[in-house]
Amino acid sequence: MADDALRITVLGSATPYPRPGNPCSGYLVEGGGARVWVDAGSGSLGELQRHTGLKELDAVWISHLHADHSADLLTAYYGLRYADVRRDAPLPLYGPPGIADRLAGFLTNGPLRSPVEDAFAVEELHDGHEARVGGLTLHSRSVEHGGLPAFALRVGDAEGRRIAYSGDCEPCPALTELARDCELFVCEADGDLPGHHSAPQAGRSAADAGAGRLVVTHVGPGTEPAQAVAEAAGTFGGEVAYAAPGRVFAVTRRSRTPGRTTPSPASSR
Repeated sequence: MADDALRITVLGSATPYPRPGNPCSGYLVEGGGARVWVDAGSGSLGELQRHTGLKELDAVWISHLHADHSADLLTAYYGLRYADVRRDAPLPLYGPPGIADRLAGFLTNGPLRSPVEDAFAVEELHDGHEARVGGLTLHSRSVEHGGLPAFALRVGDAEGRRIAYSGDCEPCPALTELARDCELFVCEADGDLPGHHSAPQAGRSAADAGAGRLVVTHVGPGTEPAQAVAEAAGTFGGEVAYAAPGRVFAVTRRSRTPGRTTPSPASSR
């Protein structure tokens, strides 16, 4: 049974494909007696099982449908339907519009559509979507990721502690509002690309939001994690860490030390 401490465990943070010892994007958020698998990138299901199983999960939340954030839903489906996982009801799945049909398109191998809904209780996200999972509140905002339906997430508990997660997106007002005054902000730093944050932009978004701590994740190929941390620290005055696989970040009220706000340049790109 998950305890009441709010924490996030990094299952993987690689992009755009898994590396030895580092699956693609996946996180386990625990708190309020609940367990939520946030993003299901390639390889993350295996790492999830070091901490909990599909039977014990309370929900899955998916930011967008690129494979490095969602591909392990396919293997989870087989686990839920055809293996040793026994649940009393389908596993709640919160994801972008069209997620059920996308899964069925991959899984169907014949004239009949695969019964995705027998494995997952699908609820599509929209801007401002909110869901209660145990003692946690999941609040989603639509963000900018090259025109693809994409969402960022804020998880809050009954004690008022909050974790924000960017998913994949470029700096945008919706993300800043979502992460406002959060104790912990997990932000991607895939590089200076359309639809993404660079590491300095991740630091700037954290500063603009008044976040307490910043964790850079999804660091792009060609950038070392230590470099990404240093670059993000140049635009954010609070603590900065890297989302190394297996690392656990606990969230307490005492952990909230807002970073300085660094003036943004006229253009964020």
